[in-house]
Amino acid sequence: MDWIPLRSSAIRRVAYDANTRQMYIDFENSDPHYSFCGVPESVYRGLISASSAGRYYNDHIKDRYDSF
Repeated sequence: MDWIPLRSSAIRRVAYDANTRQMYIDFENSDPHYSFCGVPESVYRGLISASSAGRYYNDHIKDRYDSF
């Protein structure tokens, strides 16, 4: 699993494990990273290609997947 750095004021980097459908997000203002369960790969790909990662997170990820 590789971390992908994002150009975002909200999200530092993101990683995804396709086998477990687990996405990891390292936010700029928190430590350590958060894990999100059951995330489709299309959502991960949408996040890393979004023009605004923070907006994409709010619209497509936040409160939609279990996190810890």
